[in-house]
Amino acid sequence: MKKADTSTASKIQLASWTVGGCSFSSSSHLGNMRNLYQGWRILVAILLLGLSLPHSQAYLKNEKNIKSAVFLSPKFVLGPGSVENKYYFGIDFPRGHIALKSFDAEVVDEAGNPIPLHETYLHHWVIMRYYARKDSEVSAYDGNRVVRESDFITVRNDGVCHNVGQYFGLGSETRGTETHIPDPYGIEIGNPDEIPAGYEEGWMLNVHAIDTRGVEDRLGCTECRCDLYNVTVDEYGNPLRPDYKGGLRCCYDHTQCRVKDGFEGVRRSLYLKYTVRWVDWDTSVVPVKILILDVTDTEKRLSNLTGLSIEHHCLVEYEVEPCQATRMADDACSHTTRTSVTMPTGGYMIYGVAHQHSGGTGSTLYREDGEVICTSIPAYGNGTEAGNEAGYIVGMSTCYPQPGSIKITAGETLIVESNYSSSLHHTGVMGLFYFLLVDRVPEPYSFFDALTNNYKHMNHSAYAGAAIVLLGVVAAVAAVRYHRRNKNVDGYQPIVV
Repeated sequence: MKKADTSTASKIQLASWTVGGCSFSSSSHLGNMRNLYQGWRILVAILLLGLSLPHSQAYLKNEKNIKSAVFLSPKFVLGPGSVENKYYFGIDFPRGHIALKSFDAEVVDEAGNPIPLHETYLHHWVIMRYYARKDSEVSAYDGNRVVRESDFITVRNDGVCHNVGQYFGLGSETRGTETHIPDPYGIEIGNPDEIPAGYEEGWMLNVHAIDTRGVEDRLGCTECRCDLYNVTVDEYGNPLRPDYKGGLRCCYDHTQCRVKDGFEGVRRSLYLKYTVRWVDWDTSVVPVKILILDVTDTEKRLSNLTGLSIEHHCLVEYEVEPCQATRMADDACSHTTRTSVTMPTGGYMIYGVAHQHSGGTGSTLYREDGEVICTSIPAYGNGTEAGNEAGYIVGMSTCYPQPGSIKITAGETLIVESNYSSSLHHTGVMGLFYFLLVDRVPEPYSFFDALTNNYKHMNHSAYAGAAIVLLGVVAAVAAVRYHRRNKNVDGYQPIVV
């Protein structure tokens, strides 16, 4: 682990292992016993593989060592009710031509202790990729840096929202949400053929955290209600709309949520600890495309000299009005928002997850005909410890479809639906849907491929032993079936569990 605001290079610990084959001699009685043992091993492997094939697909691939590194963001300091919304350029990140496999994060203190959400609410973190001119200052840490466009090229995901270009990003659910990308897939980065001459690849981390110790209204502070922050203009000095009740425009960097009279609390230094896992790039890795859809997106079709184009307007956040008083006790008191999005690209889905705020009850991605592609449901905590905070979303369920089972076509219209409980008023909520597509799915690793592969790595005498064992098993099964059949004839019915 390293702190990103120091100059010491981080130490990356790598774990690797090799499984070697064993050879046995068949020139002695001991060798024959060993071959019989090997035969049992082969038989068990065959049976297990045969049982697994109806339920999953295995893919023939080279074993890879997954590498990992743990980093700390630059330090940010929070006191009761305060807000930090920083943009850190040039953060520590794995280098080289690699494939990202996962990105996990959490807020910790200087001792490395996890901080619970009811003390510091992690509104969101996002990580973005960019190319920076080598002689520019983009690589320096600065939470509020203004980057010159001539020095900076954003490398966005493949989604349609220009203001949602991150590669990874979560919020309060980060500790309990799976981000792993299954083999043989990965997010390709660091390809020297794609980096413009005179530029280098870099990464930006945005951390938005709110200290809710001692505040008057914890939910209101996390939902950025404008009256609790006592703001009437946004961070750029522009007046807020009269109907804007709460959201990102009211809880920007260095704003302050209202604290209870007399409450005192210390300011403390915090970090976002993030763990990155990756593999070295080679031709066996299948690259993924990252897409993020927003339930607030509205499409506008435009005609021009080059043909038809689609303009997207993604608000990112929206408001959930409360139910009428007569329906407050109704379990069906729910707010549903839907939108249609034309897919800019296609492929096979391999992963999907939604992002929602407190009050969220789930989000679904549909086809136009109503077919469900992926549903992501929030998990709420019921304790006080970090990762299980009562009333907060502490995880989102994920979708890992059977490879090749869900194909999305470029130009196809998908429906994004986001559901919230409307028993309370909610401001600044989100309904994003993040998913990964691949252009191809590797050929399945068949049962006969497995037998052939095992045969190449085991000696033939061992296979003879396996045949003997298999004949013995078949004979035993036949005897048991004969015995049971005779019992049934006698009127005995075995208990079926």
